[in-house]
Amino acid sequence: MKGNIKSGDKIYKISSKKLSKSAKDSFAKENKKIILNSSISIKKNAPISMEITPSTQSPKIYENMHIKCTLSDAIPVEAQNHPLEAKNVILQIAKTTNTPYQFKNIKIDLDDNLFLPKISMLNELRRTALEKVEDFAYNNIIRNCEITYPSSYVNNVVCCNNKKAQISVLLNTIQPTFDYENLDRTISNIYIPLKYFSMSSSKSTIEILMQHYNIYIYMPTIVRSNYRNLLMANIENTLEKYNIKGFIISNIGNLQLLKTIGIDSNKYEIVGNYTLNIYNNHTISKLKELGIHKFTPSAELDKNSILNLCNSTILEKELIVYGKLPLMHTHYCLLGKTNSCYPECNAKCNSENKYYLQDRLHMKFRILPDNIQTVTTIFNCKTLSIIPSDFPVDSVRVDILDENILEINKIVEMVKHNKRFEGRDFTNGNLNREI
Repeated sequence: MKGNIKSGDKIYKISSKKLSKSAKDSFAKENKKIILNSSISIKKNAPISMEITPSTQSPKIYENMHIKCTLSDAIPVEAQNHPLEAKNVILQIAKTTNTPYQFKNIKIDLDDNLFLPKISMLNELRRTALEKVEDFAYNNIIRNCEITYPSSYVNNVVCCNNKKAQISVLLNTIQPTFDYENLDRTISNIYIPLKYFSMSSSKSTIEILMQHYNIYIYMPTIVRSNYRNLLMANIENTLEKYNIKGFIISNIGNLQLLKTIGIDSNKYEIVGNYTLNIYNNHTISKLKELGIHKFTPSAELDKNSILNLCNSTILEKELIVYGKLPLMHTHYCLLGKTNSCYPECNAKCNSENKYYLQDRLHMKFRILPDNIQTVTTIFNCKTLSIIPSDFPVDSVRVDILDENILEINKIVEMVKHNKRFEGRDFTNGNLNREI
């Protein structure tokens, strides 16, 4: 210790190992679990499956539940050395530590001399089945929330339960080799990042898309001050050359930038992106005053919070139902640093190569460089996929990153038929994680 310290001075203890451990232990584990029963079937030449039913200790909302989950790509093979044992299956299925559930009775129907190529298949089966249990629980919880609107907005409430939602598609990248003429024509709106409107290689693609869809400029989440004038000039040139329906703004600064250019919100539709982090009706009311016509609920909200916004809003709403969502935007060029591009840049970010960050679990996170502003976007390793019909919205949004035309059309078909993709590469986001 340094300084003038003398006998009788007060000493303040700023940390305690004992108290820190006690605090950590208090939230490190679930204090109360919902008890369930389960049956696992591992049969020869058949995919593994799991059934979950309530126990006598389960809450009332689970009393009619019967969940069945099958992993179509998880088929056991004949064991060469060590066949799968029931006790090992039970050990894996019982690992519900990070969930509100616990299995009291686990029944195993296991054929002799079988082996699973990956033990993680059991983990995936358990996770997928418990997601369905959570969906069942949330669908059976009824909550009432009384919303009070400003009197000036009462007559403007939009109700869209009785009309079919439009489909919007965000093209995070435009691939010159793709034939966009074959894109599904039931799509209504196409969102294109601002930078592509200034690229000559994208001109023909944009012209093709403009013949069949409403085209929107997707504004960047980050606008660096030294590039502001360049982006403003890009917007003005784009409006002169193309028939633009509107803008997707990612922050309030985008709105101010458009006003500086003289963009009239009565002429162009302004859509508030999910990055505005809208959580309540007071925010929506303010956005309406600012000239925004439609908003996108935050991807971080749980199902009930999204429903509250969708059922009681004065603006139109659009929900993201598919896509890899950005985890981070960073003012940093990962390619330049790792490949030593400095001081001479060979523009690896302009190639059609795909780049990823890989974590210790070997999960791959797609990175997308923006060579104009030197901003890198890091996307989630899993793809969001939720059922559109669960939410009363005016339009649903599909975010495309690396999917080809055939894959995009398949995704749109799934959305139109109110289906979601399932499996280890997909997630329903935070729908079942109450805020």
